[in-house]
Amino acid sequence: MRARAAVATALAPDGRTVVRRLASAPPLTLRQTGPYTVHLVSTAAGPLGGDRLALDLDVAPHTTLELGSVAATLVLPGRGESELLVTARVGAGATLRFTPEPTVLAAGCAHRLLVRLTLAADADVLWREEIVFGRYGEEPGRCHARFDATREGRAVLRQEFTVGEAALDSSPAVYGAARCVGNTFMTSAAKQAVVAEGVAVLPLAVPGTLVSALAADAVQLRSRLEWGERRAVVDGDDSVAYGGDADAPGLQ
Repeated sequence: MRARAAVATALAPDGRTVVRRLASAPPLTLRQTGPYTVHLVSTAAGPLGGDRLALDLDVAPHTTLELGSVAATLVLPGRGESELLVTARVGAGATLRFTPEPTVLAAGCAHRLLVRLTLAADADVLWREEIVFGRYGEEPGRCHARFDATREGRAVLRQEFTVGEAALDSSPAVYGAARCVGNTFMTSAAKQAVVAEGVAVLPLAVPGTLVSALAADAVQLRSRLEWGERRAVVDGDDSVAYGGDADAPGLQ
């Protein structure tokens, strides 16, 4: 299957954000659920092995887009490798919040998840990705994830990781006993690194923050990522370092 979906915003004369384009192609079906909120609704199984799916986001200057999904994405095996390419452009003074539900890697799948994010100088972004290692009681399929973010042509973050290779999945230096992995990229700049149980908040060299977390299940993963996202917007001081925050994972 080849499918491409797209969302584009525009600035109305009165300063409101309007969704000027909403293009869907199963299984990527988009529904506007608020003035500047759009949700992905799966209208077919997938991605299946061999599928090539693409999602394009174009956030016009001084507009806002919030994109989520109504359910998790289940990646299934098939003939060959599946691919989801998400391309996003965020204009000057624009805001993008990308928070879909987790991607679940069913046993036997082979998948590539590619993100290409281009930011204007003062764009504001929160981009969250969550991956679950298989359905209950099964081993995960394979997924290679790549994330590239640039601001005005300068690299902000380039990251890739693989799930579904036994040597990596079982290594205490990689995932250990975790069944989920997640990352949040934020243009908000944390003032210091913060580490708690299963989560790290890492300032980037170019203003921005990467929150990375491991967890036993999707609920715990979301909790740890959201904790890290909150830490990233707190003024840095010793009280939010590991062991000094009563709300930190593992200290509740």
